[in-house]
Amino acid sequence: MDHEVRITLRLPADLHAWLVGQAKTARRSLNSEILHRLETSRSGPATDGESP
Repeated sequence: MDHEVRITLRLPADLHAWLVGQAKTARRSLNSEILHRLETSRSGPATDGESP
């Protein structure tokens, strides 16, 4: 079984609202939506390593 870590994440209100909307559209929880997006970006093409 995977080990899970709980974190507190601060998001701008507009980003949070957008993520909630995306999660509802995909019929996922907010947590599942964030995990899906992180896992998808992790397996995507490599970036140049610069911070946003």
